[in-house]
Amino acid sequence: MMKKLHLLSCCICLLLSLKTQAVVVNDVTGMTPVQVAAIVQPESTQQVAELVKNASGPISIAGGKYSMGGQTAITGAIQIDTQKLNHVIDFNPEQKRLTIETGASWRQVQELIDPYNLSVKIMQSYANFSIGGSLSVNVHGRYIGEGPIILSVEQFKIVLADGSVVIASPEENQDIFYGAIGGYGGLGVITEVTLQLTDNVKVKRINEVMPMTKYHSYFTQHIRPDKTAIFHNAIIYPPDFKKVRAVTFKQTQEPLTILDRLRPNDKSSNNQQVKLKIVSSSTLGKELRKVHDNVDYVKQPVMWRNYEASYDVASLQPIAEKNKSYALQEYFIPVERFDDFYPQLIAIVKKHQANIINISIRHANPDSGSLLAWAKTEVFAFVIYYQQTTDEHSKEQVGLWTRELIDAVLANAGSYYLPYQLHATAEQFQRAYPQAERFFKLKARLDPENKFSNMLLDRYRPKTIQ
Repeated sequence: MMKKLHLLSCCICLLLSLKTQAVVVNDVTGMTPVQVAAIVQPESTQQVAELVKNASGPISIAGGKYSMGGQTAITGAIQIDTQKLNHVIDFNPEQKRLTIETGASWRQVQELIDPYNLSVKIMQSYANFSIGGSLSVNVHGRYIGEGPIILSVEQFKIVLADGSVVIASPEENQDIFYGAIGGYGGLGVITEVTLQLTDNVKVKRINEVMPMTKYHSYFTQHIRPDKTAIFHNAIIYPPDFKKVRAVTFKQTQEPLTILDRLRPNDKSSNNQQVKLKIVSSSTLGKELRKVHDNVDYVKQPVMWRNYEASYDVASLQPIAEKNKSYALQEYFIPVERFDDFYPQLIAIVKKHQANIINISIRHANPDSGSLLAWAKTEVFAFVIYYQQTTDEHSKEQVGLWTRELIDAVLANAGSYYLPYQLHATAEQFQRAYPQAERFFKLKARLDPENKFSNMLLDRYRPKTIQ
């Protein structure tokens, strides 16, 4: 170990003292190329600490690289690629607790814990993402009765700007705990995390189609109080956006109809790719999608929770094409403002003729206190999946309707999600994240030289806070 640390230290010193060949990095959309000074792949907390201590900055942090607006890079930075920071530190199946390095993917976690009939408590729908990236954006999923990932974190280990390593939890170094989760790598490198796990159970998919006007009451009466509901989302169908399909996976004792415990790994789905191309190509394609779903959702498969939680992003590839790309946006609305907001959302995307592929509705309980909390109350999340052309004019047009949606969500006491393209104005950011000033003051105290940076932090960090 000491030899490895010495070798890494020598490499870092050489890296920082010589002019290295710049590397262009990008995200999954292909729309945010950034020229960084170098990419480094540490393999332990100690190596990260050595790297950070010797670096004069800037440093950016990358995991699965699924953010869509430069959240993992900034020009001239050393990018810490965490893919090799993926070792299991401690696993206690009886206590349903796992400590693991944060470069590991959720799929790696699932493969480890599934033989013990355990599941991840909170994660996003796709299992390719890194744990560290999920912590940095404070992800949520389709889990009923849950919310952002911070609610399942017991503690984590983080490397600060001076190279020191501290442990943060709701009881210890609370300011760091609530600042770093959802903090987009601004306070340091989270290298290890202890997560609460839960039981793997059998789930059965059921669904019901209804007018959009009926969804809020349906959810309130039938889904929120149902203790057997594990996953839930609703699909708003373009191009008219008048109907919604509520899809729920409920715990069941019925026999499995899908015997696999996890979905096939790294397997691209030709059917899914063809379906996406058809839906994105025309209004007719979007109508055909409804016909397809009416047939497909007649089935009520029974599967393991882990199977439904192990989707592979490969099923959506290619996301970035020559002149087009698929992208996401997400908006959070207090549950009581649902019926006020969704007509505004639909009116805006129709006015701008945005090529919407899907709008998914999720639900999340309030955040426990992260400084950049997107769920300040109980919320519905509107997840918009769309396709855009990638020329500059098209990017400007997407920016226009994005800012209109942000204004609408703010008018309804809601928020928007930060892992996506940076179209929001500084004023919109401050209104959506009213504790951002506290976050950046904490960052200034822990990282006075602004060593940790990326395009998101650089865009919205107040210039008055040094």
